[in-house]
Amino acid sequence: MAPMIRVEHLVKHFAIAGSAKPLQAVSDVSFSIDRGQTLGIVGESGSGKTTIGRCVLRLIEPTSGRILIDGKDLLGLSQESLRVIRPQMQLVFQEPFDSLDPQMTVRQIVAEPLRLHAKLSSVDRRDRVLDLLETVGLPRGVADRHPHQMAAGQQQRVGIARAIATEPRFVVLDEPVSSLDPTARAEIIDLLIDLQERQGITYLFISHDLTTVRYLCNAVAVMYLGKIVEMSHTEELFERPVHPYTRALLSAVPEPDPRIRRAKFVLKGEIPSPINLPTGCHLHSRCPAAEELCRATVPELEEIRKDHWVSCLRARELGFGESLGSSSPHGATPPPDKQSDDLWLSEVSSPKS
Repeated sequence: MAPMIRVEHLVKHFAIAGSAKPLQAVSDVSFSIDRGQTLGIVGESGSGKTTIGRCVLRLIEPTSGRILIDGKDLLGLSQESLRVIRPQMQLVFQEPFDSLDPQMTVRQIVAEPLRLHAKLSSVDRRDRVLDLLETVGLPRGVADRHPHQMAAGQQQRVGIARAIATEPRFVVLDEPVSSLDPTARAEIIDLLIDLQERQGITYLFISHDLTTVRYLCNAVAVMYLGKIVEMSHTEELFERPVHPYTRALLSAVPEPDPRIRRAKFVLKGEIPSPINLPTGCHLHSRCPAAEELCRATVPELEEIRKDHWVSCLRARELGFGESLGSSSPHGATPPPDKQSDDLWLSEVSSPKS
């Protein structure tokens, strides 16, 4: 069966006033998402995550590439044809309060996509709104409230109700829980999982929160300066990270158990400007394993194991792909995977000539 979403060689550049060089937000990105599955996209701010989500929905126009939704080329559609399939593609925003019109009631907010895209009578539309509120865990009594009269978690439930009103097959979740407290965050994630199981929705989940990504996503793509540098099934990527950037991201995740020792992998310097990108591998100026080859050669995204893709010239040579060693208590003998980490850290600690 064909994937629900297939993105091929997506590129998005933004013109910068007063600069001959564009801002290269997304560079040659490809991925697919099977029906009813979730792909997480992670990376630092400015890595291109949100730009990909908006390009996939055609809220902004890509510079080049292909975007296929259920086999249909989205970039080849006219505006009229795009409006026809727009109800099947929806977006949940990062800031729930900012995404809701403060002058509209909850009833009006959730009814808006129904009014635009569904041929329902006013009575049927009213009943549908109330059913949607119950579906996302809100009492019917909130229908006549305004957004400022609700907590942030409730506001995001309203945003989700609005997104699923037209029964979409694909939803982009752009950091939907980053502004919520831990309790509301957990409740919203459980709601999203429940909706996916019941309605078969396909998600593109954009987030900084690696713990949430691990819980929610079937696969993960790691982005750095507009490129995917590693992509694999979630557990494979978290347990056997390959790219230096992925290892740095994962090693920065706090370990709640103080008895557990995890090898640290720290990049140096600051992320370069997406207007003046480094030559060769974009990470070479920050990577402790970089050598002359990395400065001169752009690495390809290569399948190093089944369904595990990585863009690093030295991945095989340095023995990446071992466990981060997160299960070794203090005082215990490191297992073979942890010993591999120690060898790796020792090898890259000295400057390359």
